Amino acid sequence: MKRSYLGEFEEIVLLTVAVLEGQAYGVAITHEIIEQTGRPVRLNQIHAALHRLEEKGMVSSEMGEPTAERGGRRKRLFQVTAYGRRTLVEIQEVRTSFWGRLGGLIHPATSL
Repeated sequence: MKRSYLGEFEEIVLLTVAVLEGQAYGVAITHEIIEQTGRPVRLNQIHAALHRLEEKGMVSSEMGEPTAERGGRRKRLFQVTAYGRRTLVEIQEVRTSFWGRLGGLIHPATSL
């Protein structure tokens, strides 16, 4: 399978799906991203990114069981595929390599 490249937002959504381990659905992903990044995010942006990630084969989805909190409606639950996990590992390796090459050029405490 050829490599697909991700934008920053898709990467964050993919990471969030991985972190939520089986409990990843639109609203939960939205709340987690807002909490972790402080970035304002709308549910339609999450759904669009999930759709793109599913088309790329990086996530899969299935309908969960109906819940009373949703008036008997079911949630679409997302999980990271093997290809999505490989992509995350590749992204991490590239970023780690670049950060390692920076050496002491950037100091978190002084760069703010």
